Amino acid sequence: MKSITRKTMLYKTGVEYGDYTMNHVLGCAHGCKYPCYAYMMKKRFGEISSYEDWLEPRIVSNTLEILDEEIPRLKDKIKSVQLCFTTDPFMYGYEEISTMSIAAINKLNASGIKCTVLTKGILPIELADCSMENEYGITLISLDEEYRQRMEPGAAPYAERIQALRALSERGCKTWVSIEPYPTPNLIEQDLSAILETVSFADKIIFGRTNYSKDVSAYKEHKSFYNRCATEVVAFCQRHGIAFHIKDGTITEET
Repeated sequence: MKSITRKTMLYKTGVEYGDYTMNHVLGCAHGCKYPCYAYMMKKRFGEISSYEDWLEPRIVSNTLEILDEEIPRLKDKIKSVQLCFTTDPFMYGYEEISTMSIAAINKLNASGIKCTVLTKGILPIELADCSMENEYGITLISLDEEYRQRMEPGAAPYAERIQALRALSERGCKTWVSIEPYPTPNLIEQDLSAILETVSFADKIIFGRTNYSKDVSAYKEHKSFYNRCATEVVAFCQRHGIAFHIKDGTITEET
């Protein structure tokens, strides 16, 4: 695959539930069709030229060398490192990215730094051999494969994501699920409770609305819909003893 080099890797996120992050790939082959904040930002600042350009990921070849330089300087400031905010650390079908991600996680763990992972790919079982302080997550906004193929065409099938996450959970790893960006009924009619039941083994669930979408704005009841969904997620997690986080802006005042 194509590669690039960078001068820095670790940086503070400024995101509500994040600390530091690293993005050791430019672009993402998953090709999500819902508004992708990462794609919009990279295009806005000229790092990629088009959607087609975004679909051709480029790995940062000097990732590990940069970490060797930055970890000693930053490790006392870092609570955890998220992989990743603007790309996917286990991009479906890209073994080179997966290998680099595991190497980076091992390097961070060796310095006592916890890692948090989020993917629409397949979490490898080898992660069970890393620090047990790490947290491994998948994005799961539906169980409908037709919807996945339409909205996340290059990502892993939902069932494969869940199976890999469950395997890590059974090995004692900390697991979580991001149900974001959750679609409104005009995009797909589905049962949120079925998704929640499917991932009830997870230690944490994060729920968030779809943003930057004209289709969602066109759904007149989107505010009340997301308020009901958020209430359902909170109630489900409380019943099952699961940690939860409702993303900022998901719950809104109805007018």
